[in-house]
Amino acid sequence: MKIIQQGVWHMSRESMPLAAGYLAATVQGDPELSERCRVEILNYSGATSPWEMATRLLDGDVPDVLCFSVLGWNVRQFGALAETFKQVNPNGVVVFGGNHVSHQAERTLRQWPEVDVIVNGEGELTLVDLLSRIADGGDLAEVEGISYRDAGGVVRSTAERARIENLDIIPSPILSGVLPLHDDTGAFRYDVALLETNRGCPYHCSFCYWGGAVGQRVRSFSRERLRAELEALARAKAETVVLCDANFGILPADLEFVRDLVEVRRRHGYPRALETSWAKNKSKTFYEIVDIMRREGIRSSFTLALQTLSDDALATMNRRNMRINAWRDLTERLSGDGMDIYAELIWGAPGETPESFLAGYDELARHVSRIAAYPLILLPNTEYAERKDLYGFVTVRGDRDDFEYVLANRDMSLRQNLDMQRFLFWARLLAENLVLRRVFPALRASGGVRQSRVILSIADHIEAQPGPGARLLHRAAANSTADPDSLSPALEFCFTSTEFDDLVLGWWQANGSSLVAAEWLEPLAELIRFDLDSRPLPDAATRGLHGALTEVRDGEAVIIAERDYAYDVLDMCHGTAEGRPSAAPRRGPVRIELTWKAGFAELAASTNHEETAHYVAGSRRLDGARLPAVVAH
Repeated sequence: MKIIQQGVWHMSRESMPLAAGYLAATVQGDPELSERCRVEILNYSGATSPWEMATRLLDGDVPDVLCFSVLGWNVRQFGALAETFKQVNPNGVVVFGGNHVSHQAERTLRQWPEVDVIVNGEGELTLVDLLSRIADGGDLAEVEGISYRDAGGVVRSTAERARIENLDIIPSPILSGVLPLHDDTGAFRYDVALLETNRGCPYHCSFCYWGGAVGQRVRSFSRERLRAELEALARAKAETVVLCDANFGILPADLEFVRDLVEVRRRHGYPRALETSWAKNKSKTFYEIVDIMRREGIRSSFTLALQTLSDDALATMNRRNMRINAWRDLTERLSGDGMDIYAELIWGAPGETPESFLAGYDELARHVSRIAAYPLILLPNTEYAERKDLYGFVTVRGDRDDFEYVLANRDMSLRQNLDMQRFLFWARLLAENLVLRRVFPALRASGGVRQSRVILSIADHIEAQPGPGARLLHRAAANSTADPDSLSPALEFCFTSTEFDDLVLGWWQANGSSLVAAEWLEPLAELIRFDLDSRPLPDAATRGLHGALTEVRDGEAVIIAERDYAYDVLDMCHGTAEGRPSAAPRRGPVRIELTWKAGFAELAASTNHEETAHYVAGSRRLDGARLPAVVAH
């Protein structure tokens, strides 16, 4: 048996195939199947073509059973691969599982006739049961939690399988060795380490189908198991742990996990960062976790998952947000503690208009400028997908994926949507992915300029320019609705090219006087230059930092450079972030040391803004002191 998994992005390092690992570990842990079934995981990056996957699949023993961990971005490729597999082994069995196909047998089996079985819900125990029936020639109708075609070609679905109550019966793919942790050089194999501490989500948001566990009681893995997994990851020098949990930070077990993480990190030096989907409403447990992570220097991006500030849209989303004062207080506390925070919004929900969305975006931006603003996609098994007629959704399937992209709804015309899709592209590019950071609060404090206006002003200017970089960004923005991957090459350009610096500074020269009073033009030009200088750094030489040096600080490789500014830009940053400047600063030279975490070259085209946040330059005044000039390498 072979289990196929494919990530959504092309990355320089492998994405950890945790879902496939759970399946393989459970099969290998079964006393009978372990003797009768050899399991192999084939893990592909998002850029791998069906041709490449097929040649690897067929280069060796062709399996009798081929299992796919399916999501919307890979189902088309997997359908093509299933067709190839059936040509070589007509009697082989193809199994699809995962959120995108679960409880979608009629459509899935019609679209991809080479698929034999659909797994509905959690797959570990179902797969063991299914393989046993296949090996013995038994009746698939006896396997709970699947859909299949009977001998007459009729699609049948068996009884629903109960959720796994004791998650520890699933063998750990990390502790069992099913997922190797090191590459050929001995380094940690994956871009990040994935873990689940629990399964389940108590909410019923209309746009979400979190593992099919919505409205479910949350079930947790044991503390002992999770601690052992942390130990293994720390010994493998995993830099970042990403938790695949829906609402981390509400359970007492979450606090125990963080305490164990701290203890493991003190002994091994790893992991250094923790990313997760934080609980929507923050509890005492959450704040205790924040205090521990701040004290211990564990990096993270804390999410303000509001999705909308429109009461009408919240009603159709079937969710309630934190009270306005509560999320404002949260951002102030986290920011005051020096913690990284970002917000999430979804455009395209019924009840939302362009005016209400931009008003909500700008209200959020007054407190946190990094906002991840995404277009609504209709996912299988969600209320929005199942009640399309009620909400007036008009959708189109992706040409390279199988997502339903929203064109219009009862409250949003196609033209309004296209205009807002352009805004989303530029907002994601510039603000969410930290290409620019300080210019937004600075313009708000000095001229009362809304963040959305700044973003659209930069977009209008750049799209009107003739250079190759401007044309690249213009094309990416124009194609962003049809091609969600258009953000990646745009990001790479913004992080690597000095042409981007010229475009942004040219924007300020052309438009600054229409945004702020004259006395602010020169100080803000320097602040923008500082913003550009301190954005994440893939390579010093390509950004003109020929005097940069590299060294190791606190066990991490860093790139260091000095830059001179005509104004105290650090003081300006602190002042504008607090909204307190009433007068433009006086001119006065200052030298600043910038320190970047090394290694961003591997992420420059990635849209993983949580990871990107760790690579923004730290800064300090040098007060006349100089560092030796050393060429970066």
